[in-house]
Amino acid sequence: MTIKMKIASIFSGVCLLIAIPMFADAGKESSYAGSASCRECHERFHQLWSTSMHGLAMQPYSASFAMENLTPHQRDIPIGKAKYRAVIHEGVVLKTDRMERKKFKIEQVLGGKNVYYFLTPFSKGRLQTLPIAYDVNKKEWFDTAASGIRHFPGAEQVEAVDWREYPYTFNTACYGCHVSQLSTNYNLETFTYQTTWNEPGINCETCHGPSAEHNRIAKSTPKGQPLLELHIISTRTMTKTQRNDLCSGCHAKASPLTLQYGPEDRFYDHFDLMTLEDPDYYPDGRDLGENYTLTSWAMSPCVKSGQLDCMHCHTSSGRYRFKKEMFNNACMPCHEDKVKNPAVHTHHPAQSEGSKCISCHMPMTAFARMNRSDHSMLPPTPAATMAFNSPNACNLCHQDKDAHWADTFVRQWRTRDYQAPVLKRAALIDAARKRDWTKLTEMIAYIADPKHDEIFATSLIRLIPPSQDGKVQDALIGAAHDPSPLVRGAAVQALGSIPTPGSLQTLVMATADEFRLVRVRAAAGIAAFPNLAVPPAYQAQLRTANDEYLASITARPDQWTSHYNLGNHLLGQRELKNAVTSYQMALVLNPQAIMPMVNTSVAYARLGENEKAEGALGKALAQAPDNVAVNFNMGLLKAAKNELAAAEMHLKKAFKTDPQMAQAAYNLCIITAKDRIGEAVAWCRIAADISPQEPKYAYTLAFYLNQKGDKDAAITTLEALLVKSPQHKDAERLLKEISR
Repeated sequence: MTIKMKIASIFSGVCLLIAIPMFADAGKESSYAGSASCRECHERFHQLWSTSMHGLAMQPYSASFAMENLTPHQRDIPIGKAKYRAVIHEGVVLKTDRMERKKFKIEQVLGGKNVYYFLTPFSKGRLQTLPIAYDVNKKEWFDTAASGIRHFPGAEQVEAVDWREYPYTFNTACYGCHVSQLSTNYNLETFTYQTTWNEPGINCETCHGPSAEHNRIAKSTPKGQPLLELHIISTRTMTKTQRNDLCSGCHAKASPLTLQYGPEDRFYDHFDLMTLEDPDYYPDGRDLGENYTLTSWAMSPCVKSGQLDCMHCHTSSGRYRFKKEMFNNACMPCHEDKVKNPAVHTHHPAQSEGSKCISCHMPMTAFARMNRSDHSMLPPTPAATMAFNSPNACNLCHQDKDAHWADTFVRQWRTRDYQAPVLKRAALIDAARKRDWTKLTEMIAYIADPKHDEIFATSLIRLIPPSQDGKVQDALIGAAHDPSPLVRGAAVQALGSIPTPGSLQTLVMATADEFRLVRVRAAAGIAAFPNLAVPPAYQAQLRTANDEYLASITARPDQWTSHYNLGNHLLGQRELKNAVTSYQMALVLNPQAIMPMVNTSVAYARLGENEKAEGALGKALAQAPDNVAVNFNMGLLKAAKNELAAAEMHLKKAFKTDPQMAQAAYNLCIITAKDRIGEAVAWCRIAADISPQEPKYAYTLAFYLNQKGDKDAAITTLEALLVKSPQHKDAERLLKEISR
């Protein structure tokens, strides 16, 4: 018996750039009357809104603003080879280096609850965030980008993003939640913006919809009489889900599917949500970086009960509804016994900070000088601090004590071990992040459990590598019918990498899902199989879903990720030259993006143009010599050219950088098997140990064990494989041959 092995290829799939899109359609200018038009009838609400963080989310810079809100900047801040200082009376930021002194005009101001950021006009219509910002609480100036350096455990980002790069471009990044009725107006031919908006800040019409017709009816209705028709959206008549979705458009770490999102729209028709696959969260779900609220909010038992929405605690302008002396009333009426007698529940004096519900259930952490409350409302879990170094409410207050001290008290105070479920699911996330698949059976069981938390289930689905292992596939097919559109979307996205009849049938059915998110993810999965024959009854819904998918990845032509994702789609459709064009456009917009270079090489390799493929990878290597994907793909390319020594060198470098990369170990097994069968077996064993859910690795290990003459070990490996994958025909045939 012989075996034919192919060097496996790999390229990254959809890149989910975090961005918050605009609300509503700024093109319908005649239907928007502006917030000033609300003032005549709603003076009190207008006053509350105009002075709120929503009303002041962005405002023009002025001398009066500087006098009221800023302190003079006394010392230069060194950033790179230059020094920067704000000259607030002139309204400029002064840059000084050996070459020049340059002034950047401060045109707009963002934020103000914790930090003021400042915008300056740049070439081609860009508004750029200036490199220095103002800490409102400490009343001091600081380096904007340096404050945003991530501190992921074990993988700290060591360099700040340059303030002139696209992540700090208002038009591209944070714009949509700081102005109202915005149109980006990006011209891809000239790479210019002509961005417009109706009002700075989040205006009344952002949440209530266009008001021109409402105003007309109100003015024509005699004073004191009710309006026969409102012709405006009232949050009072919204469901709790609608109110939550209304706020989530801005308060979510999400990737947009469309450009428009208005009141009464459903969140998962317009966004996908980041979950715990993102290292900005600890494994137990606590926030590590930028908390945009919705991910932790979705984990809240109070929210899951269906009894809570954002406007229970906050007004539509973002203010807190309850006065300081009645803070705990936010938890009424569900927790009346605890609110009326807090000390019994908290074991702290009734009037102390420790008896405020939010102190324990919504502890505040800080990142980039921004203070953020945890909206999961879960109780303190000091045991998670010990296991995963995540923050807990006890030690945020009692900083002179450690988590062991806090854990002792909560276990004395609570006879029920409420920490155990948190630790159990966090351990699954932690293992999946580390690609430790010894807990795979538990992960699959959690996904399949109808009582699972949707955030944790989605996170596991996204972290587990899709494979044709029957148990993984069955779990994904089951999750594709989950009540949560977030879980369904993640499941069908994973099924798109499993080309089996069962998964493809599930994908086809999902193109008719109630939510756009699921339809889009299903269409993306189907697009990877261009020769798939779809029954006539499903072709219309498939075309519609495919149109939605293409619209979702091309909605933002100013973002390099849009062109990268389109290139991936074209690569899957075998439109290789068009894929190269899309990747090249991505690189025009972001010359430092590595994955478009890698996938350009994949497209060239499939075109048979290996020199161009190698050239694309060479550019990537020059920029990121230790990058895993670059070295891995260069190894594959060198192997395809039969330059095995170079292939081995690059694959080993990829594996050294990422010791959990089973694909690299597998390909090293194939290469070394030509003349070093013992080494090949060792590499195959590593691949099989890293990814026990991937039957190909175990089968190849058995094949080479047999070639080495270790038939007993080969038989044992095959028998174990057939227990997990009883339909593996090649394993069955090889076992029979060895046994004979």
